Amino acid sequence: MKLASSSSSVPCLAWLLIIMMMATSALSQSDEVVDTNRRPLQYGVEYYIQPAITDSGGRFTLISRNDSSGPPYVGQLNTDIGEGLPVTFLPHAGVGKVVKVNIDFRVAFSAVSTGAQPTLWKVGANDTKSERRLIVIGRALSRLDYGNWFRIVKTQFGGIYNIRWCPTEVCPKCKFFRCGTIGQLRKNGKILEALDGNVLPVEFVRRASSSFAE
Repeated sequence: MKLASSSSSVPCLAWLLIIMMMATSALSQSDEVVDTNRRPLQYGVEYYIQPAITDSGGRFTLISRNDSSGPPYVGQLNTDIGEGLPVTFLPHAGVGKVVKVNIDFRVAFSAVSTGAQPTLWKVGANDTKSERRLIVIGRALSRLDYGNWFRIVKTQFGGIYNIRWCPTEVCPKCKFFRCGTIGQLRKNGKILEALDGNVLPVEFVRRASSSFAE
């Protein structure tokens, strides 16, 4: 049996390194969340969130309560007619410019659209009838206010995602026994977002006036 000479092994090693670099690059890109134009989502850029399946209401927006007893809900327009309100994603420290799956962030409706300070999403109290936890608007009291941290997870379909609450990246040592994925709760003719039930697949539409940083 003859051993390969050192000179012939060099091209093989070079090809192996190239293949490994390509695989690493492909894996990194596959972790990027993309919008409906297949462009990576970026922190600080405005996007509309809309259901990725038909007959599931319209884009995400603020839903006011029937009384003034608490903060507004995160919900949807009843139909796919209307823009809804854009959101921005606010990163956890040191994660770069691009939004990736399974990375914790805060999400807020645009201050420009609401005419006020940014309105952060937050896991709220349980609905009295369904016992599902509603998503409401609530300011973060501190970085340890874990109710404000969400993440995007993949589905089996490209460009379609779920939004999940399970801030294990922000607090790796914490044990969150009630992690949940956002779905719909229809109540009194309104579509509210809630955990602990059905799951809503969504996609992201970049707002026309938003521009990507190069």
